[in-house]
Parts: sequence; C-alpha cells; structure tokens
Amino acid sequence: MSIHARPTLEDVAARAGVSRATASRVLNASPRVSPEALEAVNAAVLALGYQPNRAARALVTRRTGAVAVVFSEPEPKIFDDPHFARLIRAGARALADVDVQMVLMLVHSPDDQARAHRFLAGGHVDGALVFAPHRNDELVSIVKKLPLPVVYAGKPWGSLRGMHLVDNDNEGGAVLATEHLKSLGRKKIVHVSGPLDELSAIDRLNGFKSAMGLDDKGAAKVTEDGGFTREGGRKAMAALLAKVPTLDAVFVASDLMAAGALETLQEAGKRVPQDVAVVGFDDHVAIAEHTTPPLTSVRQDSDEQVKHMVEHLMKLLRDETVKTKKQVLPTVLVRRESA
Repeated sequence: MSIHARPTLEDVAARAGVSRATASRVLNASPRVSPEALEAVNAAVLALGYQPNRAARALVTRRTGAVAVVFSEPEPKIFDDPHFARLIRAGARALADVDVQMVLMLVHSPDDQARAHRFLAGGHVDGALVFAPHRNDELVSIVKKLPLPVVYAGKPWGSLRGMHLVDNDNEGGAVLATEHLKSLGRKKIVHVSGPLDELSAIDRLNGFKSAMGLDDKGAAKVTEDGGFTREGGRKAMAALLAKVPTLDAVFVASDLMAAGALETLQEAGKRVPQDVAVVGFDDHVAIAEHTTPPLTSVRQDSDEQVKHMVEHLMKLLRDETVKTKKQVLPTVLVRRESA
C-alpha cells in the first residue's frame, strides 16, 4: 500500500494475517469468525484507518446501511413533548451502535403518507421502526404492504398478525400507580387519560379501571381526557375538580399532563400530596424530577424499548429466527414527594 493510497480490504487482511474472505466476514458482522480473527481484523482496521466503501458494499449486499424511524404525529407534538425527543435520541444512539444511519421521518398529512410510501418503497432504507399509535392511521396499512422489515413501537390498531412489536406494560403500570394511591388510604381517586384513539392510553385507562373495580360507566364519572399535552392536563384536572370536588388522588397517564395537573391543583389551593396525591406515567427525567413537588411516576424505559426494537430489526435483516414477535417490557413505580 502506498503512503497516500486509501487502505483496501486486502490491506486489512494482509495486516491481520487472515484471508480476504475472513476479513470481509468480520466487517459484515458474521458470526462465522473466530475470536482471534475478530480481534486481529479489528486491530488492523484501526491501525490502517480503513473505511469500508459503502456504495460498493450496497451493490453487493443490496443494503443501504440506513433505517427509517417513522413518527405518525404532527410536528408540534414531536417537538413540544420531551418524550419524543427521548425516543429520537434513543433511536439515533441504538442505530449508531450497530453502525446504521437513522433517517427520521415525520408523517402526518395525506401528502406526508404518500411521500413516505414512495420513499420506503424506493429502496432507500433497509427497514423501519414505526411509531403509529392512532386509530385509523393510514401509515400502518401503507407499511404493511411494503416488502420491508418493520418493528412497531407499541401496538398499532388492527390485526397484529405477522407484526413485530415492542411495547411497555401500560396496563400493568397503571395498576401499579392506582394500587399505590389506594395503599396511601386515598378514597376518591380520579384519572386523567390520554387520547382514546391511542392504545397506550386505553391500556392505562383499563389498568385504572381494573385496580378501582370500575366498569365503563363508573370510570366515565371520574375520568377526563387530557390529550397527552400539558395544557390538556391542566384542563382535565380543572374538569375533575368540578366533577369530583372531594377527590384526594389522581393518576395521570403521562408526566407532561401531570405537570399541567399540578399547576391546576396549585391554582385551586390544593396541597400536594397533603390534599391530593398525584402519580404520573413515563418517569421522564426532564419532567418528573423538576415538578413541584417532584412527581411519583410509572417508569417506562424508552431507551430500553428502542434498543430492543433495533435488536429485533437487526435480527430480521440478518434473516435470523425471531422467537417472540411481540415483546412487552415491564414498568416500575418510582416514588417521589407527590405521592
């Protein structure tokens, strides 16, 4: 190799003392290499400053080295809710860890959907991680028709047959939250739900109903939809104070809504937790530790969820057998001063 030439795969193999085929298997993350060869090739790559030619590799493997991360939400919600920022960061980090480029796609309008269909069908990415939680979301039916490996975050609406997904235990987490409030001796417990066109919000409502022993009619008397927004949480809490003046606890289906609910309670002269205990859901580091008082919340680990989604997708791309198509991650209660 000349002093100015770009190092080649042959140079890496020669320095590592292995065949070109072995060096290629190491660089393509094949499991069919010995630990000694893996170490030698990686050392040669670092020593030579070798960079694989992705364009050439794509011609051979028909892989782009990119994965789409698709959110079916309006842009203001994506950028106003810190939960989505956390998911995007987790996606970028988890994909970078496996040397894959993230392509972020925000899909909301019919024009967005048509554009997404053209892009995803055009061979620009190897697979997709899809966040499409809403009822009647056309994105799900669009993606289903594509010959593209896809892993969903949570349960999309409709049949789950053949789908791969990683969800959090939303219902179990809601039971944890509600049972905790009951264990504190609270008797008049109400609920601020998310929008009921999202299955995560429905699962959390169902967990609340189960823990409280309520049917649909009974739950309607003590529940208000806060839309998964801070302002929605404010308004829902005000409506519940009017509907159940003697309430002494509230389970709120997201930390962002809980922040709004706490503001309403403060304005109404209610002390937290003395008069009203509050439990949120998400345990978002940017919210739960910074409310007044700090928020007791159900932790769903977004980083872990996205990490599992990426691992799942990589297995599909390697044509490996995936034993569990539907994975549900546990949730835990994190206690702070609000309850």
